[in-house]
Amino acid sequence: MKYLLDTAVLLWSVDDQQRLNARTRQILENRDEEIFLSPVVSWEIVIKVTRGKLRLARTANETLNLAFAKLGMRSLPITHAHSLTLGELPLVHNDPFDRMLVAQAKNEGMVLMPADAILEKYPVEILWCRK
Repeated sequence: MKYLLDTAVLLWSVDDQQRLNARTRQILENRDEEIFLSPVVSWEIVIKVTRGKLRLARTANETLNLAFAKLGMRSLPITHAHSLTLGELPLVHNDPFDRMLVAQAKNEGMVLMPADAILEKYPVEILWCRK
């Protein structure tokens, strides 16, 4: 199975695993699972840190490097196909980062791993990650 992490799940997987449910922790610890991260996540992290809306235990670069090493993740580039899929999504949620993650997961046939319940309203397979 291929999984795509959202920003909160990525950050919790590095520094706050007790916020993740048991199924999520099991998937993230299983090296046979294919875990992906979109650049939209690092983009969101950098924007929120720069604006003072997010504080990290280390730099954004160190956090992402740690996450990639810890989880054995692969990067999922954003493509034109993802942007076009984004245009087909209903406007359920205004967050551009979450909407792109939904479009990527839908386009790539991946399971999206969010912490935000509103994403369950989209036509994409979801694995709820919050306890």
